[in-house]
Amino acid sequence: MKCYFNNLLLLIGLLCVWPFDTMKGQANTSAFISGDFADPSIIKVKKKYYAVGTSSEWAPHFPIYTSGNLRDWKQVGYVFDKAPEWTSGSFWAPEYYFHNNTYYIYYTARRKADNVSCIGVATSKYPDRGFKDQGVIISFGKEAIDGFVYNDNGQLYITFKAYGLDKRPIEILGSRLSADGLKLEGEVFSLLKDTNRMGMEGQSILHKDGFYYLFYSAGDCCGGGCSYNVRVARSKEFKGPYEEYSQNPVLQTNERWKCPGHGTFVKKDDGKYMYIYHAYNKQNNVFTGREGMLAELVWGNNDAWPSFISQQTDNRSTGNITASFEGQKIALYWQWDFRNATPVIRQEKGKLHLSGTSKEGNNTGVVLTVRPVSNHFDMTTTVANSNAALKGLAFYGDANAAIGVGAVNDKVEFWMVKDNNRTVLATQGIEAGVPVQLKFTMKPDLTCEVFYRQTGNDWQQIAPEIKQDVSFLPQWDRSPRAGLHFKGDSNLEAAFSGFEMVNR
Repeated sequence: MKCYFNNLLLLIGLLCVWPFDTMKGQANTSAFISGDFADPSIIKVKKKYYAVGTSSEWAPHFPIYTSGNLRDWKQVGYVFDKAPEWTSGSFWAPEYYFHNNTYYIYYTARRKADNVSCIGVATSKYPDRGFKDQGVIISFGKEAIDGFVYNDNGQLYITFKAYGLDKRPIEILGSRLSADGLKLEGEVFSLLKDTNRMGMEGQSILHKDGFYYLFYSAGDCCGGGCSYNVRVARSKEFKGPYEEYSQNPVLQTNERWKCPGHGTFVKKDDGKYMYIYHAYNKQNNVFTGREGMLAELVWGNNDAWPSFISQQTDNRSTGNITASFEGQKIALYWQWDFRNATPVIRQEKGKLHLSGTSKEGNNTGVVLTVRPVSNHFDMTTTVANSNAALKGLAFYGDANAAIGVGAVNDKVEFWMVKDNNRTVLATQGIEAGVPVQLKFTMKPDLTCEVFYRQTGNDWQQIAPEIKQDVSFLPQWDRSPRAGLHFKGDSNLEAAFSGFEMVNR
C-alpha cells in the first residue's frame, strides 16, 4: 500500500510504507473477519460494534457479526432469513444507519420483475435482529447500487452508484432523503463522475475542517483480475464540485492483500476513525473471497489530505468448525445457494438430516455450506444412512461448478460438475448399510483429494492418480463454499453424524 502523509511525522510515514509481511505491529497478518465478507458496513452501539456484509447468492441473507473490541468477532444472525418478495438475487452492499431510534440497512438486490439492481431498505429497533423489509427505495438507470446515507446538519441524503444513464459515465449520485429514511425527495444530483472510466462505487463521506471528503472505490472489484483501490475527493459543499486527490489511491494492493475497497467508517471512543473494507488475501486468492479488513484514518495538519494505516487485528480465529449436531437449531454459519435449490434441513439426536429439491437444470443438487478461510483445508463427515441418494461432501461454486465425494447405495462416488456437465471421476465399492466416513482435502496447488473409511479402518484415497484441478469453482463475485451434499429424490434424505472443517 502506498501512503501519502502531508506534514506528518516521518515515523508514521515509515510505518505506512514498510513491507507488511515483515513489519510488527502494523502488519496486516490477518483479516478481522476471515473468509468471504465483502462490502462490509459497521456501526457502534454503546460498547459494541456490529458489522454486516454482502451475501450475494447465499441464503440466509446479509450476515451480521458483533465485537466489543474490533478484534474478536462473533456471528449473531442475518438481516433476512427469507428473501424479500421483490428480490431475485445479488444481495450486495448492506449499509448500516441509525436514525429516529431505528436501525436501517440500505441494501442492493435484483428486482424480480426485471432483474435490475435496485436499492431497498429494511428497519429494526435492534442492530442484529428483527429487520423488516420496507421495499425498493431507489430504482435509477440500468442499475443503482451501494447506498450510503449522510446527515448534513439535519438533512438526510442518500448517495449511490448508477450507470446506464444515456451514455453518461458511471456516477456517484445523491438525493435528499425523507425524515423517515424511506423515500427520496427532490431532484437527484451528481456528486462525482467517472470521467477516466476506471469504475466508481462503494462511497463513504466524512466532514472535517470545512471539507466534505468522499472516499470511493475504483477499478474492477472482483475475481483474479481485479484492480480495486480506494480513492478520495473533497469539496467545500456537499453537492460538489469535488476535487480529486492528486496522489490517489490512498489504499491499494500491497505485499499480502490485493484489491482493497468498498468501506465505511466507525468512530472509536478514543476519537479515531476506523475504516472497514474488504480485500483478497494474495496467498488464498479468490478461494477465500473478499475478506473483512480494518484501517485507521489519519489526518494531516491544516488542510492536508487524509491517509490510512492498516491495522493488525490479532484475530486468532482459525475458522475451524466441529459440528456435533446437538439440539434442533442449525448453526448460524450454514448457508446455501437459494437460487438453485430449496433445502430441507432437520437436526435432532446428533444427526443433521438434509434433503430438498433442486431447480431444473441443477446437476449438482443441494449443498449446505460454510465459508473456508484458507485454500488448504480438510472437511470430514459421517454418512449415517444408506439409500439411492448421493450423500456426502461438496466444494461448491455454483450449481454448474462443483466437486465432491459421496455415498450412494453400496459405493462411494468421486464426482464433478463443470460447465454444467456432470462427470463421475471414480467409484469405490463399500459395505452397504454400514456408516461411511468421508474426507475431502483441498490443496494449495488447487487440486483436491477424496477419501473414505468404514468401521474404524484407515483412510483409503479414491483414485489417487487423479490430480483434479478445482480452479473452475470460484464465481466472479464470490468464493466457493464447502459443506454437506445431497442429490436424490425429495422423498429420500441424507443423515450426517458430525462435520468437521480444519483450515491448514
